[in-house]
Amino acid sequence: MKITIVCEDEYEAQKLASLIFIKDGNETFITGILNLVENELVVSLKDKSAHSVLLENESNVEKFADFAQSIIDKEHKIISTKILGNQVEIVKG
Repeated sequence: MKITIVCEDEYEAQKLASLIFIKDGNETFITGILNLVENELVVSLKDKSAHSVLLENESNVEKFADFAQSIIDKEHKIISTKILGNQVEIVKG
């Protein structure tokens, strides 16, 4: 399953992609969604840190939260991420 998330800018897209998935180890880092505030998404990672990412709007935040839930529940894993300007294409399987 593939989804494209639109971030506020290219920096936020790079941050989102690097926070949720490491290509070398084929590893998913995101372990939870701590908060959703308007266009801001706060995620927790395996190292217990929390990070904020600004998306384009609330609908992208909700779309990411819905998509990520099965990853958080360990039903799926992230297979790849691809940055396209201010967008992040995420594939899970």
